[in-house]
Amino acid sequence: MAMVTSDSASTAAFRYGNPAVACGDAEVRAQCRQLATVLTVTGVIDESDVDLVAAQARRCVLPEKPFILDLSGVTSFAVSCVELLDKVNDSCIAAGNEWSLIASQPVSTALLACGAESAFPTATSVSEALHHFSDSMYERRRLLPFLTKKSA
Repeated sequence: MAMVTSDSASTAAFRYGNPAVACGDAEVRAQCRQLATVLTVTGVIDESDVDLVAAQARRCVLPEKPFILDLSGVTSFAVSCVELLDKVNDSCIAAGNEWSLIASQPVSTALLACGAESAFPTATSVSEALHHFSDSMYERRRLLPFLTKKSA
C-alpha cells in the first residue's frame, strides 16, 4: 500500500547533513572535524554581508578546537572586508585557538592591497591546515610525559 500525502511541507526540499547558510551573496557552511572546525565560504563577500559572515564565523569558533576559515571559493572580496579576518583572529585568540586561513586570489589581492598579507596564519588548502594542526597536537602529546609529576 502506497502512502499519499497532500501536505505542502512534504514538497519542500529536505536535505540531510550540513546545509549552507546564505549571508547576502556569500554561502557559509560549517563542518566540525576531528582536528578542527572548518568554515567554508563561497561567493562574494562585500560590505553588505561581511557582518553576517563574521557572525557565522564567530559562532563556529569553539574553545580548544582549531579553526579553519576556508575562503578558497570566494570570487570577490572587498578590501574593507579584511575586518572579517580581524574579527576571526580576535575570536580565536579569546578562545585560545590556533587558526588558519585558506585564501582565494581575490582575498590574497585584498590582503596585499592593505598590507596585511602576512598578518594572518595561512595555508594553501584545508588538508595542509589539518596536517599542521595534527603535527601541533602530536608535538604537545609528545611533551606531555615530560610535564607530568613523578610520584616518590
